[in-house]
Amino acid sequence: MMSNRYSDILFQLIHSLEKAEKRHFKLYIKRSSGKEDLKITQLFDALGKMRTYDEKQLLKKLPGIEKPQLSNLKTHLYKEIMASLRLLKSTDSIDLQLNEQHDYAHILYKKGLLAQSIRIIEKAKDTARAQYKFQHLAQLIALEKYQTWLYNSMPGISVMDMPVMRKMKKESGNFSMVRSLPVN
Repeated sequence: MMSNRYSDILFQLIHSLEKAEKRHFKLYIKRSSGKEDLKITQLFDALGKMRTYDEKQLLKKLPGIEKPQLSNLKTHLYKEIMASLRLLKSTDSIDLQLNEQHDYAHILYKKGLLAQSIRIIEKAKDTARAQYKFQHLAQLIALEKYQTWLYNSMPGISVMDMPVMRKMKKESGNFSMVRSLPVN
């Protein structure tokens, strides 16, 4: 049964959290939702108080939650705990920081902000070199090469045209249409 296995994983994750991590999670959820009494925090507290995982007992402790909702709620809780831990632990881990910078560069590029993306890639490459994180360095170089290749393969398109290209890509599904446009 996949849901029981997943529940056990969530249960194990919650019980592996240190006191500071649990506190950070509660603050993270409160800050991101604006509400204090969420079903997700009720589930978190209930699982944290259980000695062994028992779904029937869990449902009794959570009167507002029906069995069909529980699976989705557990999945959501797991993702939120992981997001909270990533936020908490990112300052301690160069790998997490480099992954985050890679993600930011990718997002900026997708938004048509190539210059900002390249700036972030350059800073991340410097960090990767200094910390001997060559796997991250290779990924950053590949992302940079892809972005500059795509940009250079479209004659007459400037960095200022990137938002227009993004809109066209959304409408057409690819960039082939861009190459046939007249250059002013």
